[in-house]
Amino acid sequence: MIRWITIFCAFLLTAATAQAQNQPPAAPLPDRVLLVVSSHGRGGGDVQPGFEMDELAQAWLVFTANGMHVDIASPEGGAVVADAFDANKPYNAAFAADAEASAALADTLRLDPAMRGQYAAIMVIGGKGAMFDLPFSQVLQQLLIDTETSGGVIAAVCHGPAVLTQMRNADGSPWLSGRSLTGFTDEEEALFGERWAPQFPFFVESEAESLGARFSEAPMMLPFVVTDGRLVTGQNPYSVAAAADATLRALSREPAARTPWVDEHSLQLVSQAIGGDPAGLADALQRQDGSVDVPLVAIWGYYRAVEANGDPALLAPALRVMELALPYFPEPQLEAAIAEARTALSAR
Repeated sequence: MIRWITIFCAFLLTAATAQAQNQPPAAPLPDRVLLVVSSHGRGGGDVQPGFEMDELAQAWLVFTANGMHVDIASPEGGAVVADAFDANKPYNAAFAADAEASAALADTLRLDPAMRGQYAAIMVIGGKGAMFDLPFSQVLQQLLIDTETSGGVIAAVCHGPAVLTQMRNADGSPWLSGRSLTGFTDEEEALFGERWAPQFPFFVESEAESLGARFSEAPMMLPFVVTDGRLVTGQNPYSVAAAADATLRALSREPAARTPWVDEHSLQLVSQAIGGDPAGLADALQRQDGSVDVPLVAIWGYYRAVEANGDPALLAPALRVMELALPYFPEPQLEAAIAEARTALSAR
């Protein structure tokens, strides 16, 4: 009996191998990435919110530095409007100096079903405008589903994951159910979304959780990325470069070594500091060599203290960050916030 089982198993293995050999090999993924931005922006974000230039620039630079050809698309195609941004930030200046990047942004591709199979990865860029048009683009939804199904990677950052909440499986069930992701959090909306958030059709975090997704997050505005198979998501604008790196890894490509952007690096050090290791932030601040964005560090501590609302677990780390920044950013408002935090903690 054992002999016949062995023979039968060998027959099945031989048949399966022959069948596999008769099938054409899977087509290799192209060295192309599609970055998708909102078409909603008007008037530099004053009339209607658009996309985040900081996010687009960082993603473009990381992917092109890794040998990927990058296209930019939007629901309507053509010219698109970013929210107000600092053109002097290194990544924005580098993007503007890249003739190919500038041309791609000046005349974005229109999202089209014919794009199916053309990209190894699609990354949806955030910005508040992404809440108004990207989630409701059925073309974008299908392109994302098709890309993952064919072995590619789909990524979304900041408000970009909003589109994932509207995607459905063939049986009508939520595509996000059971998946792990991050995105712009309800906490971040409460702190920084006062103008446009009341008009949003939903919040990314709340909507994702209502669909059965596993949503996770870092403290507000700190870099944070979640990879779930061929799905990569980044929490906020300071997570974009790391999300692009993670997208490359999900494509089985080791990303080229890079020096983090100053703002990205600054908040990485803040994350370490509030996690119990303030030495890196303290040393970088003391060196005063331009490797840390001191106002950004101070502002992070200030907003965290405001958000803490007296909660010692949140207030104590915020106070530590503010105290580290104060010698290099002696602003009266920061000094007042430190004094208030000390008083609140001593009263406990």
